[in-house]
Amino acid sequence: MSVTAVTAVAADRSVRAPLPVLGRDVTVPLVTGGEVTYAALDYAASAPALQRVWDDVAAYAPYYGSVHRGAGYLSQLSTDLFENARVTVAGFLDCRAGDQVVFTRSTTDSLNLLATALPDGCEVFVFETEHHASLLPWREARVRYLDAPDSPRQAVTTLERALAGRAPHTPALVCVTGASNVTGELWPVRELAAAAHAHGARIVLDAAQLAPHHPVSVRDLDVDWVAFSGHKLYAPFGSGVLAGRADWLRTAEPYLAGGGASRKVTRRADGGVDVEWHDGAARHEAGSPNVIGVHAVASACKALTEAGFDGLAAREEELIRAVRDGLADVPEVRFLSLFGDDAPRVGVLSFVVDGWNSSHFAAALSAEYGIGVRDGLFCAHPLVRRLLGGEPGGQVECGATESLAAIRVSFGAGTPDEHVERFVRAVRELVRDGARWTYRTEDGRCVPDTSART
Repeated sequence: MSVTAVTAVAADRSVRAPLPVLGRDVTVPLVTGGEVTYAALDYAASAPALQRVWDDVAAYAPYYGSVHRGAGYLSQLSTDLFENARVTVAGFLDCRAGDQVVFTRSTTDSLNLLATALPDGCEVFVFETEHHASLLPWREARVRYLDAPDSPRQAVTTLERALAGRAPHTPALVCVTGASNVTGELWPVRELAAAAHAHGARIVLDAAQLAPHHPVSVRDLDVDWVAFSGHKLYAPFGSGVLAGRADWLRTAEPYLAGGGASRKVTRRADGGVDVEWHDGAARHEAGSPNVIGVHAVASACKALTEAGFDGLAAREEELIRAVRDGLADVPEVRFLSLFGDDAPRVGVLSFVVDGWNSSHFAAALSAEYGIGVRDGLFCAHPLVRRLLGGEPGGQVECGATESLAAIRVSFGAGTPDEHVERFVRAVRELVRDGARWTYRTEDGRCVPDTSART
């Protein structure tokens, strides 16, 4: 029996139509009256599930069984599905022979797992521009936080200088994002990996924002590990991946202690127990695994590969250009960037609007136009504050937890042209005419005031 896709995805590499996603026909009410199809423009937080992925999961669901735990047919089927997903993900990432694919809950979970596997005395180098998932897990290590660069070349130079000054003959790890979750800008991963290796360090790539938009080759980029999340890769159910070199993972204490991670447990004469742990991926996958989530990740990997990243990326560039060109003559809108407006990027754009609090603007986009975006600091507080020019202060208006914040619009393979066109029109109208409704603060958020109308 087959649990492969029910819905075929076009393999034409010149794709110019959005891929089918769940929720594409969902309508939401507007405070001004009526309903509109919801424009999901917060892909950088969680992308909608591909219809192909959902169909694959639905096809498998009746055959769900325990993984690595049972002799029955459904258990054996689920185990095969789980392990075949590992092979699919390794192929999607172009892993090297000997690399391990460990399934986790998310990018955050993956990097926290790697943090527990660092050798004694390891020094970690991380730019202040990282998402908190990359910035914060290294609490037990010596961490060097590097200043934000203003160009890809400066990023490489900054890292080289920092690595040159480290203690000799000690282990070191560099953690870097592939694409910023704030600006969308692509980082020089291959060059940073070369710099790390030239100084005897290893490197882990946070590909949470990169993998949904561009192919990621562990072999070509020459990174030691890569981490990403299923929920940003058009797969639901909360699964993530840590893939790469096995040695540090093999010698580390299991991330979680429990069934599945243990090969053999025996009772000692003194009343204690001795444990022999697995030394493969299972060592860090204790407990019953999220087989449906893992299957969804593998399905998304197949769907994006079959659709063709060339066509998907080309269409995304058109959407980026539509946003930037559509708002180019609105001086109140300022996009945030480290490397400059022309830097290559994925479909993530953050901006501020003169005269507007970010929470108020995002609330108006949602309530009056049916558009979902993100506002705030995007779990990258040091970077956003740097781009906005300082620390929070001054008056805090309608729903903002602090006065220094931004708005983020993000899109991808499932975004229709109409959603981007509506967003551009909405921004222009809000800047020109103001909100048509009154808003108030509730639980730290700006929300429509249903008791009054402007």
